Amino acid sequence: MGKEEILKALANVEEPDLKKDLVSLNMVTDIIIGEKSVEFSIVLTTPACPLKEKIRRDCEKAIHQYVDEGVEVIVNFTSNTSTMRVDLHAVLPGVKNIIAVVSGKGGVGKSTVSANLALALSQQGAKVGLMDADIYGPSVPIMFGVRGQRPLMESVDGKDKIVPLEQHGIKLISIGLLVDEKSAVVWRGPMASSAIRQFVTDVHWGELDYLVIDMPPGTGDIHLTLVQTIPVTGAVVVTTPQEVALADAKKAIAMFAQAQIRVPIIGLVENMAWFTPVELPDNKYYIFGKDGGKHLADQLDLNFLGQIPLVQSIREGGDAGVPAMVSDDILTKEAFSLFAAETIRAIAVANASNAAEKG
Repeated sequence: MGKEEILKALANVEEPDLKKDLVSLNMVTDIIIGEKSVEFSIVLTTPACPLKEKIRRDCEKAIHQYVDEGVEVIVNFTSNTSTMRVDLHAVLPGVKNIIAVVSGKGGVGKSTVSANLALALSQQGAKVGLMDADIYGPSVPIMFGVRGQRPLMESVDGKDKIVPLEQHGIKLISIGLLVDEKSAVVWRGPMASSAIRQFVTDVHWGELDYLVIDMPPGTGDIHLTLVQTIPVTGAVVVTTPQEVALADAKKAIAMFAQAQIRVPIIGLVENMAWFTPVELPDNKYYIFGKDGGKHLADQLDLNFLGQIPLVQSIREGGDAGVPAMVSDDILTKEAFSLFAAETIRAIAVANASNAAEKG
């Protein structure tokens, strides 16, 4: 039993998303062969990989089938999050993937989706930041229970930088952490855009696998400023199932396709997909219509990233500073976890396709 034999066996194991074998993708490292055991590491494209266990089972099966059915197979996992970025030392050095969470209109739960996406990615092992770019209606301080707290400053390479707050393992920044929450932010477009540039250039984000940006609703100055300032990996579009929300979601999708923006759409998520009361956990009431977001994703040939139910505990947790992903609500945690898994799969596939085109 030699290394070549092990690699030959593992060449029969396909990475489920990238549709190529582990060996040709250079994902197999550190092979150690014992008397009746073989140990090796698989380098994942993200620590938040949702298909770890499938890859583990497929590796064990391949070694038993092609090498020795009696050998003990020990599969370790490491990660090197994939990225489209070539120059990681330009804007936001150390941030590998930047996800803009957008909606065509307000009231569809975009901030709730952003917060719980960031938490779900973090809980699966990724290093995550959350930037609240909704200058006029910041939600992050309330949702994460950090109202009234102020970020500190530190010197980084001779420049004063804002240090993000950390809560539930997430690095956070929001205009709501820098101004008095009792005061309305009454700024013209250029001032708002300037604040967003500061969140990019003057905040010390450090090393991140994913930076989630909670964008303002609609289409406007801040969206243009962000996509022209930073290399956004892609946008997640949030909608609710009813027609009026879907019409506005189409506008947001069209905006990102424009020549001066050109940001890929990672996919679409349908929030408030159905209502489930606490006392009837098996019941679904489609009060905003059924599968509107799913049909729109099919119509526009976009990845459909999942459906999030309308559950009272999501609202209560957001108001209390305890987002769904750090609550005891199994139903909503599962929905957000599945959504996060689909999101990172779509990003990994896009990054791999981009690398293949350039390579």
